[in-house]
Amino acid sequence: MTSEMAGGPIEVTGAPPIAGLRFRRIDRGRDFPAIAEVIAAADVHDGVEWIPSAEALRHDWEGSQGMDLDEDVLVAEIDGSMIGFVDHSWRVRGECVFHQLEPVVRPEHRCRGIGGALLRWAEARVAAGLAAGDLGASTGLPHVLAGWADLEVAAAVSFAGGAGYVVDGYSILMTRSLADLIPDLPLPDGLEVRPVWPEDHRRIWDADTEAFQDHRDPAVRTDADYERWFSQPDLDTSRWVVAWDGAEVAGSSMNFVWPEENARLGLRRGWLEHISVRRPWRKRGLGSALIARSLAVFRNLGLEEAALGADAENLTGAVRIYEAHGFRRTRTGAGYRKPIEVPAGPTLGAVPADVVDRDLNSS
Repeated sequence: MTSEMAGGPIEVTGAPPIAGLRFRRIDRGRDFPAIAEVIAAADVHDGVEWIPSAEALRHDWEGSQGMDLDEDVLVAEIDGSMIGFVDHSWRVRGECVFHQLEPVVRPEHRCRGIGGALLRWAEARVAAGLAAGDLGASTGLPHVLAGWADLEVAAAVSFAGGAGYVVDGYSILMTRSLADLIPDLPLPDGLEVRPVWPEDHRRIWDADTEAFQDHRDPAVRTDADYERWFSQPDLDTSRWVVAWDGAEVAGSSMNFVWPEENARLGLRRGWLEHISVRRPWRKRGLGSALIARSLAVFRNLGLEEAALGADAENLTGAVRIYEAHGFRRTRTGAGYRKPIEVPAGPTLGAVPADVVDRDLNSS
């Protein structure tokens, strides 16, 4: 199938012969509301509790250094109505370059070959970019294709497996009622919680970045990531809990409320998006104190539930701490990987088998 665009038609290999089906590049001026609606339709149907606003989606995609909107997004439509899309972004994580591929198709148009065609197009986009020396090819690191699927969505799991992706770890959604007892936990001696001021943003960010280096496959963060994080549409740092030891940030919990998502899901929920404690202040109860204070922040806002996402095999033992604070696992997702044959060159190498085969989670 083809779609006319500035610069010529796009060929999508293996697209199904469906009347009116066309593929095209993203139109930045008008497509974000429709893309957000495709995500909402798919996730509500599947029970996945992520409903981004068009504004938040535009902010994330346009602010990502690892994503070229004109090259990395393909839209599928039938008779002019968007019914799916795929996006690609790449990022260095640990000692590997991850190419994240996210095909999404509206539920009523699934099982017709559209999702497979979108995925194959994205994989071909990555292969062509690497062959041209782009998309992190010059890093000299191994590259993998990556994706994610909720384990309760059987069709998504079989789709990933059928496309040659293997499970490479698990992530969990954890929730906790704010009606339950919230303990009043003291901070470790010498620490204090202060309001967050703009002049503190960089120190808080750098401390969080340092702490997350102890997680599996930590992302290499850039200045663009910093600018994007602190310009989010729903950012309100008055909800954050940041512990200081003099001029040093010891740990923080970056708390968010997503109003549009809550409205679509019928929830009153707050998210503990980043909980981090730097090494010198660990094993002293600081993480628990940050969580307890964050729960109190949400309750004072009139919310009913707190949520967070975690790596099921978190190397710092965070899941046990969350469970001790009343959080319970409500959904489980699987991360997937697939090897990429990177063209040989003076700075490029093959993908080691252990990168693909070892059992293994964003931000």
